[in-house]
This record gives sequence, C-alpha cells and structure tokens, in this order.
Amino acid sequence: MIAKRVRDIPYSGIRKFFDVVSKMDDVVSLGVGEPDFPTPEPMKKAAADSIRDDCNNYTSNYGIQELRTKISKKLSDENNIHADPSNEILVTAGTSEALDLAFRAILDPLDEVIVPEPSYVSYKPCIWFCHCEPVAVKMREEDDFRVRIDEISEAVTKKTKAIIVASPNNPTGGVLTKSDFRGIADIACDNDLVVISDEIYEYLTYDGKKHHSIGGMQGMQERTITINGFSKGFAYTGFRLGYAAGPSELVESMMKIHQYTMLSAPTPSQYGAMAFDRCSSDVKRMVREYDSRRRLLVRGLNKIPGISCIMPAGAFYAFPNIVKTGLSSEEFANRLLNEAKVAVVPGKSFGESGEGHVRCSYSVGKNTIKEALERMGGLF
Repeated sequence: MIAKRVRDIPYSGIRKFFDVVSKMDDVVSLGVGEPDFPTPEPMKKAAADSIRDDCNNYTSNYGIQELRTKISKKLSDENNIHADPSNEILVTAGTSEALDLAFRAILDPLDEVIVPEPSYVSYKPCIWFCHCEPVAVKMREEDDFRVRIDEISEAVTKKTKAIIVASPNNPTGGVLTKSDFRGIADIACDNDLVVISDEIYEYLTYDGKKHHSIGGMQGMQERTITINGFSKGFAYTGFRLGYAAGPSELVESMMKIHQYTMLSAPTPSQYGAMAFDRCSSDVKRMVREYDSRRRLLVRGLNKIPGISCIMPAGAFYAFPNIVKTGLSSEEFANRLLNEAKVAVVPGKSFGESGEGHVRCSYSVGKNTIKEALERMGGLF
C-alpha cells in the first residue's frame, strides 16, 4: 500500500541511530543538534503572553504581518536582502517546512538539484519526494569543507533546476566565503537556476568568519529563496518557526502549498518570535560559549589516536576524520556506543561524501564534552 518513492527512501540515519541510543543507559551524547540553552526570556514571555491574551487563532497564511515586517527589516539590515513583507516573506512551521515548500514549488518530475555534500539529511529525501534527482558534489576536508566552483559548474546539465547551499554547514561546520558564493551566483545566473540558501546557522560563526547571504548579491535577489529561522541561533527549536524570503512569484507558490498543508505556522510561536530583535545579547552569549566548547572538543579529539579534526568555522558540529582507525563511520559509531557509551552520528548519514568521518555536536555542556572525550580516549 506504500508509494514506491516513500518505500525506497531510507529512514534518517540520525533518527535511526538515536532510536538505539534512547534504549540505553549511561550514554553520553554528542549527537543531538539542538541548543542546550533556554529560549531567551523576551521570546518566552511574548509567546506566553499571547496564550494568556487568547491570541491563539489562525493567522494569515503568510504569517503575522508585524513579524514579517520585522523579518524584512532584519534581512535588509543584516543580509542586504530587500523582501516585501506583504508577499515576499512566508513564515513556516520550522525551516524544514520552508525547505520542503521551496523544493515542491520549483521542481517538476525528473528535474535535478545540485547538493554540495556532506549535507543535511533532509535535502535529498525532499528532492526525491518531488520525483527529482539530487546531484551530489563532494566537499573535502582539505578545502575546509567548502565547495569547488569548477565541480559545481561541471555538475550542471539541461535537467538542473536549482542549487542548494548551506553555510554554515551541518554536519561539517564549514563556512563558504564571499568568493565561493559569487562563483555559485555566476553559475546560477549563466544557467538560469534557482538557489535555495539554508542560513539557519547564520549567527554561529567563529574566528572572525563572516556570514554571507547569496540572495543579497548582485543579480541574485530574483532567483534566490533564502531559508532561515529561530531554532539554532535563538534556542527556539520546539516552537517550530522558520521563514522563507524570495521573489514574490516563488514565495506565493510556496504559500499556495503551505495554505493547503499547514495553513499557518503556530500562532504563539509567531508572537514569541516577534521579540527576536530584543535578544541579541542572548545570541552573543550563546555563540561565545559554543566557541569555547568548540575549542575544547577539537583539542581533545586531536589527542585521540587514529582521530584528527580540523577546526570548524561555524554551526555547532565538529566532523573528525576517523579513517586511520580502519573502521567505517557506522562501525566506529557503533563501537563507540556499545563499548564506551558515547553517541556520535556516522558521517555516511550525510551522504557518501561523509564516509570516513563522524559528526560530534558541541551543543552540549563542557562537562559532557569532557566525559565523552575521556571515554573515547579510553577506547582508542
């Protein structure tokens, strides 16, 4: 009774692995990509006030106008993206919905989407659900997990409809440069492609690295769907709130699907997000702590025999190389879990290009990181 396209798509490698973890005791987890900080007080208060004030009805399909206006101002001030809040911004139930809507709005069956890999686990399945083909382009450790523009260009065919980019990247922590984005932008313009830019880790960059938005570059406003939200930078994960910005034709098409499948994003979550512009100090505090944890984790990983790890430039993940252990990423993760009770995610979960690595999250406290490193060191 199951549709073939659904039957053929594997379960998320992350969720599959952590279903096992959830049944074990005394596991130290570096696997969950979720902030361990509380949601900033202004956002919590705004959400709670909306419930107490009975502001719980459906909103516009596009989202609350005041929130869209604030998002529009943020995009203009920080990203050089000028989006009309009336019809060029769509508030969604998390960035995951925004990504799904973007793919479904632009793709026809058998279209191709270029996916720099290792990549977030949802990209390929969302493309497959559209009866389309993801075309993986490998990113390499020796390039700090940045794209090679010539390989992106070589991957373009007559069937290519879009390129998806994510910077900072999950799972590698790689951050693309302005030059990288300019190269991608030139390819998109020359071949009349849409770019979907996943910027959910926008605020989580380190060592002076700057986040760049391809949608703010010359010639890209009319062909870029910028995806962002509040989950990672604002510790707002369970509220499920994201947004998409782009040209009205694309955003209206996404809204058409959204109005039939979701109707509107959760109302209290929208009211809570309206306080995001009062939380910059909270975001900066979280980033400082992530930076400290990042250094602790990478320094410790590099002391373990058989493991090497470059310093990630963004997000809250390290992507250590485990090739010298002689184990595949799944073998490594399973042995680490069963023998040392430490949970990490096999790199292969993020595509074939992730093999030889595992993902370790530093969105957990320093004591947890220290315990995990001690257990890993005792095993290897």
